[in-house]
Amino acid sequence: MLKPDNQEHTAACAHIGRMLARISDKWTLLVVQVLGRGPLRFNALRREVGEISQKVLASTLRELEENGFVSRTVTPVTPPQVEYALTDLGRDFLEPVRGLAEWVVANSARMDAARAAYARRRGHG
Repeated sequence: MLKPDNQEHTAACAHIGRMLARISDKWTLLVVQVLGRGPLRFNALRREVGEISQKVLASTLRELEENGFVSRTVTPVTPPQVEYALTDLGRDFLEPVRGLAEWVVANSARMDAARAAYARRRGHG
């Protein structure tokens, strides 16, 4: 275990923070979860993810590809077909994503109750 005053610990925390910022947004988690069912072309992926714009999906896929979570395969036909799939790293990441999703579902009633109690205490409910 690294000690809090250790430079390696500080560097590790900074790296963790940067990676969490890249992978913890709503769209990244949803794209990884959908691709966990198998490879998809762009428009099929967009339909599965839901209310995501073309621009945001393209940006999310680029970041996932850049960080090694997603592969992009172009089939040279007319017009070219592009398919996205999870890499080995992406499939490894799918496990904590699914765990987080399960945790949210299991605890959503508790979080709703906490928000309602907070609103009552603040005089908003």
